[in-house]
Amino acid sequence: MRTPIIAGNWKMNKNPKETAEFVAGIKGKLPETTKVEAVIGAPAVDLQTLLDAAKGTNLHIASENNYFEDNGAFTGETSPKVLAEMGVNYGIIGHSERRGYFHETDEDINKKAHALFDNGLTPIICCGETLETRKAGKVNEWVSGQVTAALKGLSAKQVASLVIAYEPIWAIGTGETASPAQAQEVCHLIRETVAKLYDQTTAENVRIQYGGSMKPANVKELMSQPDIDGGLVGGASLQPDSFLELVHYQD
Repeated sequence: MRTPIIAGNWKMNKNPKETAEFVAGIKGKLPETTKVEAVIGAPAVDLQTLLDAAKGTNLHIASENNYFEDNGAFTGETSPKVLAEMGVNYGIIGHSERRGYFHETDEDINKKAHALFDNGLTPIICCGETLETRKAGKVNEWVSGQVTAALKGLSAKQVASLVIAYEPIWAIGTGETASPAQAQEVCHLIRETVAKLYDQTTAENVRIQYGGSMKPANVKELMSQPDIDGGLVGGASLQPDSFLELVHYQD
């Protein structure tokens, strides 16, 4: 059985003080990690505060981005080696905002995935289509291509351990949500893609999240789909109460 994983992605929100206040609001209230894995992805400037505040809790920590080199003359970038030394667990890579605003390529994302694994971190690899791609009937081709490129050169064991987040770009921060059927269709496609690239066992082990306006009002219906193992959540992860509702969706 795949353990559900609900991950908040704060994007460029919260300062260290607000980060500590958030953790204080969820402390002692998270589910057991065997039931639901709770993760927060925070801006780099908040990570040390988040790590310190989360000690002794069931909260796992993710970076929102990383570079694909451990060190060097890469001004402004975040080292995956240092993230690992800090105690970060996951690295979110390939988010549509990184691809769109900062022109990250499939090759960049693949190199970042390798760098995370090389340093003992687990990638959360994002993929998803624009509204134009969906209207053109090219969702399967587009998403399968992103997944194939992101996983290039990774072993079956590595792929089985990572997380893939399907985020239809037209549903991120818009209030629009893919219907459970639409989300399930693409998450199933992702699992089929992994099976074709590797094998059925690897595909059955990889966890696939849905991202795109997941919130307490729709989390149960989305999570009831057979190929949706979690959520990568933006706005609804910013407040302790709504985040707790999400991670306790089974209650």
